[in-house]
Amino acid sequence: MEIKKRLYTVDDVLELQGWDGERDRKYELINGELCEMSPTNLLHSWLASRIDRMIGDFAEEMGLGYSFVEAGFFLSDDRHNLYAPDVAFVSKARMPNPIPQTFAGFMPDLAVEIASPSNTVTELRGKALIYLRNGTQLVWLINPMQRIAEVRRLGEDGQVQSQTLEPNGTLS
Repeated sequence: MEIKKRLYTVDDVLELQGWDGERDRKYELINGELCEMSPTNLLHSWLASRIDRMIGDFAEEMGLGYSFVEAGFFLSDDRHNLYAPDVAFVSKARMPNPIPQTFAGFMPDLAVEIASPSNTVTELRGKALIYLRNGTQLVWLINPMQRIAEVRRLGEDGQVQSQTLEPNGTLS
């Protein structure tokens, strides 16, 4: 007998996460496989909160858009992948009104990933490439242990451009 692996969809994750408040597990979905997200350490959580607050305050003051923490994003034509960047920004022009009570069927304008002790640089850069190839304009990869930030974007030639910032650098 052949055993088939089940491929999950965005709809399955919505059900598993229990929007009714009964379940509080969080998942990302990679090629139809569930990836449960465990709670983050305090430094990771503090950095995400601080980055979100700075982006959100600036965006609100300038009327630019919205910031989110661990919100779900997927492509409308690909229901087998769901990503939840630590922090995301979506411009006002791209955000449906009212803000939906579900996952976004598009990628954010800015995605911020903060490295956890279990992440490799290769994993984070791979995730950044997925964001960039699917509509995200800018990705910040924050490495708290090395105290650096890597800024990634696609150049006009479609190649990833990268800049590494030290602690005194400025993210923009």
